[in-house]
Formats: sequence, C-alpha cells, structure tokens
Amino acid sequence: MSTHGVAIEVKDVTRVHEKGRTTLRVLDSVSFGVGAGEMVAVVGPSGSGKSTLMHLLGLLDRPTSGSIHLDGVDVAGLSGRKLAQIRNRRIGFVFQAHHLLPEHTALANVMMPVRLSGSPVRLAEDRARALLGAVGLEARLDHKPGELSGGEQQRVALARAMVMGPGLILADEPTGNLDPTTASGVFDLMLQLNTTLGSTLLVVTHSMELAELFPRKLRLAGGKVLEG
Repeated sequence: MSTHGVAIEVKDVTRVHEKGRTTLRVLDSVSFGVGAGEMVAVVGPSGSGKSTLMHLLGLLDRPTSGSIHLDGVDVAGLSGRKLAQIRNRRIGFVFQAHHLLPEHTALANVMMPVRLSGSPVRLAEDRARALLGAVGLEARLDHKPGELSGGEQQRVALARAMVMGPGLILADEPTGNLDPTTASGVFDLMLQLNTTLGSTLLVVTHSMELAELFPRKLRLAGGKVLEG
C-alpha cells in the first residue's frame, strides 16, 4: 500500500485556553511548514504545547487565531462533518495510551477505521491482516488487548493508524509507556512502515535519542516553534 503525503502549512497560529480568570497562551503566533512525505520529530518540555499542536494538526481542535492548510486547503472553514471525513481518511493517530477497544480482538481494532469509512468488510479485513502481519502480529489476530503486552498493543495501534493509508500520521508520545528496548523497536517499525507508505509523519517525543532518528526536528518552547 502506498499513499501521498499531506503538505502542512501553519501560519500565525495562536491557541489560548481560558481557565477561570486565567488566560493561558499555549501557542503564540506559530508558523512553519512541513513538506509532503517529511518525517519530523517535535520535541520540547512538558507544557510547551506539543499535544495542543498535534490536536490542531489532527483537526481535533481549532486555533484561536491563524490558519492551518493541509494540501493547500484552509481547514478552519470546513464543517465538522468534513473535518471528521478528513480525520478518518487522511490522518492516522498513535497516542501514548493505545486507545484500543478492550472487548475487540487485535484484528477487529485495526479493521475499525475502514469499517467506519463505509468500505466492505472483506476489504477492511484484508488490510488489517496485511498490516498486522507487517508489524509481526500475524499470530495474535484473535487476541484482545488485555492478552497482549504493551509493545504488542502499541503495534496494534500503529497498524490501526496506518490501515487507511493516511497521508498524515500524528504520534503523540507513542512509546512513552514502553521500556527503552521496546520503544526503540516500535520507533524503528514506525519509520520503516512510514517510508513504505510515503505519508507525512510528525512524532512528539521527550526522548532526544529517538528524535535523532528523524531527519528534521522542531522544538517547542515558550509557545514558539524553533528549527532543530
């Protein structure tokens, strides 16, 4: 499976959170671009706005001001329904918490985005089986999350993120709950699969060692984005 990476343009984006009488400016006039197919690590201390930025790029939140263009389209003016369609078909998410459905098998969890898109069940199953095989879980298809190790659960989550062949993959501390060896293996797998897909990849990580695996790094500090 291959896809076309999504080009990102962020211009003068500010995100302000209101907490009672307190105004917190999490992102302050942030501007940067990411080319289609680029692999970028986003680093910065806790509270620097990394997760806020990922939620904005993933269309899970809207900026207070400024614009975000995905493949040249200003997403700020799109309806909630259209944003949901883009999230399902063009964006894959991997989080620190795996967010797998505990009552469903690994295969059913990975099939879910394809089923939600209205595609035939057989297509969903074929794609899910292929990706679970690619992440080394062909023998664990019928196991539920509670029967899998943390590393195996994250590989299921990775397969689910990629099953629609998304043009943009956003990963927020995807290995934060894993031991260093397992984390390194998951990151290597993520980079390998993403190279095959050709999608754009942005990964938030606290680990500078893992960030060094990426050809480009963005650093968040004081609500601003800096290169390197």
